[in-house]
Amino acid sequence: MSEIDDYLKKAEVLIEALPYIQRFNRKVIVVKYGGSAMVDEELKKNVIKDVTLLKLVGFKPIIVHGGGKEISKWVEKSGKEAKFINGLRVTDEETMEIAEMVLGRVNKSLVQMIQQLGVRAIGISGKDGGLLKVDKKYSNGEDIGFVGNIKEVNAKILWDLLEKDFLPVVAPIGMDDEFDTYNINADDAACAIAEAMQAEKLAFLTDVEGVMKDPADKSTLISELTLTEAEALIADGTVGGGMLPKLNNCMEAIKKGVSRVHILDGRIMHCLLLEIFTNKGIGTAILGDKEMKFYDGK
Repeated sequence: MSEIDDYLKKAEVLIEALPYIQRFNRKVIVVKYGGSAMVDEELKKNVIKDVTLLKLVGFKPIIVHGGGKEISKWVEKSGKEAKFINGLRVTDEETMEIAEMVLGRVNKSLVQMIQQLGVRAIGISGKDGGLLKVDKKYSNGEDIGFVGNIKEVNAKILWDLLEKDFLPVVAPIGMDDEFDTYNINADDAACAIAEAMQAEKLAFLTDVEGVMKDPADKSTLISELTLTEAEALIADGTVGGGMLPKLNNCMEAIKKGVSRVHILDGRIMHCLLLEIFTNKGIGTAILGDKEMKFYDGK
């Protein structure tokens, strides 16, 4: 390939991205950041570059991050055993202290990486300004300690930060009416924030490729699903296992006003940019029944 062909290829990429930049300019996008993309340093840098680029081309991104693997590591270092009931971490007082310490550390490291790229970021937890108000969450009637169920999001805090041109980075910790501290599932926090902000997009960075008709066959990846199509896949048993709660979360967000929800494989370099700015995309986008499909094969 000649040097001029190489330049033309780059120009084509930019032109392909143009309609998506126009469509989502000044729109809120919530990115739930977790899984392997938080553990691998190279992936972490690339995710932060992606989100920073979204900000610089006119999006209004908000990052909601987890930290489960890091929390488990520090819980074990303290001599305790990490316990889970139905996928939810059992969080006693000591574990809550560890979780808050670890999530605070993760939060500020992400802020630092964003600021190194020239974008102003502010890291907050759900405790700040009463951003995330919670009730105690039970798992099928079982007490799992200081785990919160979000009942209210103070969206004004996030709007204020966006208006002042900051990129908010949110740690999933909240308080109840008695001002006790609770750990919150990061997926739940991202959904609640996206719903409260009436976000145009909610993107989950996960350790799966997306929704597939046959989980054993990657070629059956579904690029786009309407709400009705997603419900049909659950009803006929096509979707199950760990994807089921994820897809239910996505559908709930769509029902509450989020335009599009993306399930992406965070292990793929620049997965956010590939999904949002290319005609084909690489993950699965779930959208409302009245939303227009974008990708090839529509």
